[in-house]
Amino acid sequence: MRLSNLFYILLFIVLGQSHFCQAQKKIKIEYAGSLTINEEKHPGAKVLTRNDQQQVHIIHENINMWCDQAIHYKNEDFVEAYGNVIIKQGDTITMTSKYVEYSGKTQLAFASGDVILENPDSKISSDTLYFDRLKQRAFYRNGGIVEIDSSSTITSEIGHYLMDIKKYRFTEDVVLTNDSTVVNSNYFDFYDETKHAYLFGPSTITTPESKTYCEKGFYDTENKIGYAVKKAKIDYNNRIIEGDSLFFDNNTSFASATNNIKVTDTINKSVVKGHYAELFKEKDSVFITKRALFISKQQNDSIYIHADTLMVTGKSEKRITKAFRNARLYKTDMSAKADSIHSNQETGLTKLINISKFDSNDAFSVKRKPILWNIKNQMTGDTIHLKSNPKTEKLDSLIVFENAFIISKDTLGTGYNQINGKKLVGLFDEENELYQVDILKNAQSIYYFRNDKNELVSIDKSKSGSIKILIENREIEEVIKLNQVDGDGYPESKFPKNETLLKGFDWREDERPNSIEDLFKDDPPLVLPVIKGLEDYIPQEDFFDEDLMARIKKADSEAKPTEEGKPKASRSLPKNLKKKGEKKIIYPKSVINQQ
Repeated sequence: MRLSNLFYILLFIVLGQSHFCQAQKKIKIEYAGSLTINEEKHPGAKVLTRNDQQQVHIIHENINMWCDQAIHYKNEDFVEAYGNVIIKQGDTITMTSKYVEYSGKTQLAFASGDVILENPDSKISSDTLYFDRLKQRAFYRNGGIVEIDSSSTITSEIGHYLMDIKKYRFTEDVVLTNDSTVVNSNYFDFYDETKHAYLFGPSTITTPESKTYCEKGFYDTENKIGYAVKKAKIDYNNRIIEGDSLFFDNNTSFASATNNIKVTDTINKSVVKGHYAELFKEKDSVFITKRALFISKQQNDSIYIHADTLMVTGKSEKRITKAFRNARLYKTDMSAKADSIHSNQETGLTKLINISKFDSNDAFSVKRKPILWNIKNQMTGDTIHLKSNPKTEKLDSLIVFENAFIISKDTLGTGYNQINGKKLVGLFDEENELYQVDILKNAQSIYYFRNDKNELVSIDKSKSGSIKILIENREIEEVIKLNQVDGDGYPESKFPKNETLLKGFDWREDERPNSIEDLFKDDPPLVLPVIKGLEDYIPQEDFFDEDLMARIKKADSEAKPTEEGKPKASRSLPKNLKKKGEKKIIYPKSVINQQ
């Protein structure tokens, strides 16, 4: 015989023996206190019972099973175990229960009665549990509890455990409790090594400081940080933050938000909007930028403030709002522009402030003073203050400091009524409209007088110590000059053309915001980042999938027929499943079709 032929024969014998040995791996009875046979009650089976020294001991591949009594169906390679059942797989998995069915052919176990499955990182407790040893998966469908390192507890109606990647998939009424944190969801993936949870569908994370809602999210239960997307919202008691994507740190009560952000102050009835924000609960502060907009409800109207950056700080009764760079204010009867706008809730004082240094590239440098429009009047100065009642939030007065200048266009002509001086003080009536304006120190004026027929009578130009203006029905009713130094009235034809404008005149009507949309008209194009980082939900496969059902079908087909020639009843499928079938999980479209 040639040496090469001998080699192939030996190889065939070795492989054949290996295959034969694998095929012979059946359930083995290692120890039993007694053995009985009762063909009438348990046809084709042996009943094994423990003694006073030890339990029945059963071995199959790398698992060991102990119980008080076992019924062993040798031909089907199937065992039923009763009383104080313990199953150990290597050094990692231990399962205890009152009852177990186990098939050596399918390697599927079914346990019931106070079932506990433990591994080094977690423990599952349930009334019933399925364990697929071939795929290393466990499954419960009638409620279960999972304990994670004694630090977290998770309850759910349905649970899968994938042992090879140490991952849980929970479904229906999922609740995670971790110290003072409670997480509620209906679709929940959890990795017991990293303690990371992935939430799908309507979910909430509740702590003593906050409540987070989302329909897709991630939470690190150990470090107490996470992300929330899709209808994401965090409620910090008196502040609610919403956005396309939220990051939160529950250790510091900090949150940051990206895209389509809305922060609502439920006490002061104010809202801040933008596309990037940071919120510090302990400091009672909100920082927001990218089309930042502050909205404050006042009586039957609202004030809108827009700037490059907004900061809202302080407790509700002492809240301070600061708008930085290119700040603009709009109200139905008033609007304003300045480099910065600062508003104090406690004092009711709003300041329109200019930057301190000249910058030729900045539209709101010293050259472009803060400006306020009220009805037909334009007011400018180095700094402008608006004073309101802190309780009623009704406007009370305004003050323009240094280089005060008020301009209104002549009703019918092309000229401008103008008054300037060192300081301006304006008073508002109950309707939040100016009814009196005082120009103090070094006042100058140019005013177009008209009669009852709106005919131009004269143009008056004068200098006074101060000027008082009385306004009625949004029209200047009377101009009173105090300590007049000089002044003349001219018919229009004789008024000097080179004196129609006072020094410092700057008519800026084209800059005036006349709507909320106008607040943003000079902003650069907005480009929002694409939100990434969390995968869409993938519905979990059925525990009894095609592979497992094929194994069960194959095991049943190999069962020997009874003496009467009828096929034996299936012992590969647990009795519990034969009666009920696997509970089908219906996933709503909102969870499957994640955006």
